Amino acid sequence: MSDPTRPNAVQWLGYVLGRKLPMSMQDWVRNDLVGKGAVPRHLLRSMIPFMPIFIGFVVLFPGALWLRGAMVLLSVLLALFYTVAFMELNRARRLELHGLPSNLKSDRKRAALDTERARYEQLHLGDRSSR
Repeated sequence: MSDPTRPNAVQWLGYVLGRKLPMSMQDWVRNDLVGKGAVPRHLLRSMIPFMPIFIGFVVLFPGALWLRGAMVLLSVLLALFYTVAFMELNRARRLELHGLPSNLKSDRKRAALDTERARYEQLHLGDRSSR
């Protein structure tokens, strides 16, 4: 029997909480972290650990439903703020955990960096013989 290349539900939940997946899933991890749609996946994945807190605000706190909803909304916005602020660090940590280079970039990001480097070199390092 071959090793699975995608995590099952229990493995995925462990991955969300910071556990390492088996080496057979390394391509899946690479795509998850730097492939197309990685940012929205990261934002959604990061909200999973907060779900008990959000549910607790709605269920356990007294008051009008709109007030409890506002508590959840403010909590979601705060969680998203910190998720975006630490996205690169979290991505690098997950890549390293799974044996991948921490500076791995998506194809689109790598192409944009190469274009920017070429433009910089053309502007600032161009024809040095005329100086």
